[in-house]
Amino acid sequence: MSDRLSRPEHPPGEPKLLDRLRAACRVRHYSLRTEDAYHDWVRRFILFHDKRHPADMAAAEITAFLTHLAVDGGVGASTQNQAYSAILFLYRHVLRADPGVIAGVVRAHRPKRLPVVLTKPEVRLVLRQLDDPYRLVAHLLYGSGLRLLEALRLRVKDLDFARRELTVREGKGNKDRVTMLPSSLEPELLHHLDGVRRGHEKDLAAGGGTVYLPAALDRKLPAAAAEWKWQYVFPSPVRSTDPRSGAVRRHHLHEGSMSRAVSAAVRASGIGKRATSHSFRHSFATHLLEAGYDIRTVQELLGHEDVSTTMIYTHVLNRGGLGVKSPLDD
Repeated sequence: MSDRLSRPEHPPGEPKLLDRLRAACRVRHYSLRTEDAYHDWVRRFILFHDKRHPADMAAAEITAFLTHLAVDGGVGASTQNQAYSAILFLYRHVLRADPGVIAGVVRAHRPKRLPVVLTKPEVRLVLRQLDDPYRLVAHLLYGSGLRLLEALRLRVKDLDFARRELTVREGKGNKDRVTMLPSSLEPELLHHLDGVRRGHEKDLAAGGGTVYLPAALDRKLPAAAAEWKWQYVFPSPVRSTDPRSGAVRRHHLHEGSMSRAVSAAVRASGIGKRATSHSFRHSFATHLLEAGYDIRTVQELLGHEDVSTTMIYTHVLNRGGLGVKSPLDD
């Protein structure tokens, strides 16, 4: 095989390469976040090689770019892997070509970091510094073990108060899972949903009230976007324009707003830890293990693919290094 791909002709009027990349992402129902990331990485790959067309390049140029990210860019392993996935997607699904064997890449180092875990009193301290709806979101992060976007993307239909269950749709790895819905949150959540419903009814009366629907449901169920059960549990206070369809809708609360609110709450609480929104999920897992729950159960609640990912929490249990009792405490 030649070390260069044969460059396809670009007929007049045909979408440009990066537009075709976006279209390929949308056909496969990739999230807008992934679409934007792939677009950015492919653009950076092209610029790194002085704006050469990817069809004029192959494995050697891909290797050089990925090595540059690790050696000169100092990126982490997950960032380098995302760049690799984006470029591979370009060749496989847009150019329909095999770039050859990609070997000899200097891999970015993946450091082993222990998660920041809050004690139960520290969790309460931080929660007291938050105002609603951020406080209620944080309660779900800690009480149900959710990732931030999993909580913000919750729809009304995903809450089952009768069974005290919460369903995470299209979580990490595009998988669904079920976790607990804390019974202590039921009164607050119902009160919150009552306010959300009143806001939804006002939007409907003003000619709005629709939300984004996943996959192709907006075509299969055109009326569903305005139904109460599909509304976000934590809607944004303002409406925004969908960058794909151009439709003006009320999206969910922005993750940046939540992250800033948590950072401010941590500072105000006075605890000496660099905690973030994700620390609530780490604390959820650690406190369950401290309470004696089986690690496989915690793995399922967190949605981890492999139990080895969950095992990291056994190293931060509140019993000293690796759970070993110090001889000084005898």
